[in-house]
This record gives sequence, structure tokens and C-alpha cells, in this order.
Amino acid sequence: MSENIGFIGLGLLGLPIAANLLQAGYALTVYNRTPDKAEPLVAQGALQAVRPADAVTTGGIVVTLVWDDEALEAIVNSEEFLERVGLGGVHVSMSTVSPDTGRKLADLHARYGSVYVEAPVFGRPEAAAARQLWIPIAGPQEAKERVRPVLEAMGAKGIYDFGEEAGSAVLVKLMGNFLIVSAARSLEEALGMAERGGVDPVAAVNMLTSTLFTAPIYQSYGKMIAEKSTSISQSKIPQKDIGLFLSAAQSVQFPAPLAGLLLDMLEDGGRS
Repeated sequence: MSENIGFIGLGLLGLPIAANLLQAGYALTVYNRTPDKAEPLVAQGALQAVRPADAVTTGGIVVTLVWDDEALEAIVNSEEFLERVGLGGVHVSMSTVSPDTGRKLADLHARYGSVYVEAPVFGRPEAAAARQLWIPIAGPQEAKERVRPVLEAMGAKGIYDFGEEAGSAVLVKLMGNFLIVSAARSLEEALGMAERGGVDPVAAVNMLTSTLFTAPIYQSYGKMIAEKSTSISQSKIPQKDIGLFLSAAQSVQFPAPLAGLLLDMLEDGGRS
């Protein structure tokens, strides 16, 4: 592949996505705040950067997949990062952040002659490894066309275009995560009640997700919750993302009572 890609953020999702790029033949320079997380990729041929700017090829493509708004802004504002992206470069942000942060960073990149593209990810780490990711995207059209083959190489099964305005794709991501958390919390409550009432939760969820609720989210989370292999209270992601959804709703003066209730329950550890 002709593009040398910079990849910043090698967490549970970033690592398999970056590995997919290597397997697709891209040259990759990686950076992670905890350097030893890069070791599996370095063993496969990736170069390791000592700071975020060193992962950037001037005028090239750099991808970030980090925890939150603060972490993303810290990278963009780090020493020489924006200068290295430079004229004609594209920063692909795959992080789940607020729409306001997306708009602010898009404006900041424009002042340096580079382009900011949002491409947040729907999919768990195992979906990334299986190349079954769904990606909403927003940003200037020419830049989106340039990064599309890279996203496909990362494991995108589907890429959905939400226009050129920054903030649009991350808003869709927040909507999706709100619906996922709502479904997961409903499943926990329903299957907990079933078990307490003497009904086999595995049999119940198998029946319901093969008839009335055949969506992949109900099927996958239903199975994990019924078998007690996961709980939304085990992760910090739902609380973070429902908080972002609620803040986004408040910023456009849209009432979101269910999101407020969900956030209260998550902050209370699911005891509400």
C-alpha cells in the first residue's frame, strides 16, 4: 500500500484494528501512552513512535482511537502534532467524543491546512478481529474518499456517510451507544426477573431473540447476560457515553429523560 499510516491508541479495540492494517499491507507507525502495548505490532513490522507527532507523516493519514475528549485533545495539542499533519494531511478520529469537541478540532485542523475526519466505531474487539465493524463517517468529501480504503482495511463491513459537518458522525455513535446501553440494561432487568421467577434465562433469551427481538445487539448481549459473562456495570464505557449523549441533548435543548435515568442508574452501579 502507498500510504504510511500513523496509528495512535492501542487499547482493546485499537490493537486489532491496527493489526488489520498491517495484515492488509500498510506500513504502520504506532504510538501508545503505555509503550509495551505496541510490542505485538512491532513484532509484525510496525514502527514505534516515542511521541504522538512521531507517528505522523507530513501530509499523510494519522488515526487516533483514544478514551475520551481530554485524551484526544491532548494528542492534537501535543508538540508538533498539527504541524506534522500539515498541509494536505488527514486526521481520522475514531474515538467516541462529544460533537462539540469534533467541531472544535475540525476548526483547529483547518487553521493548519489539514483535515479532520470523524469515523467512530461500532463493534467490540472480537468484531474488529473478524472485520465486522460498522463506521459512520463525517468530514470533507475528498478526505473521506481518501480514507475509505484505509477504513475498509481496518475491518469496516459498512461505512455510512453523514455529510461534511464535524460532530455528525459522533452524534450517530452516541445515539447507537445510547440504544445499546438501553437494550443491555433492559435485558439485565428482564433476565434477572426471569431467573428469580424460576424461568431459565438462557431458554428465555433464546426464544425471545429468535422471534420478537432478532437484532444482533439483543442476540449477542442477551446470550452474554443470560450466561452471566458480561454486565454493563463491569465497564466504564456506558457511563461515559451516556453522559456524552445527555450533554449533546442538553446542548441542543432536547429533553432526554431516559438518558438521564440511565445515567443515574449507571452512576449508582445499577442498583436503582
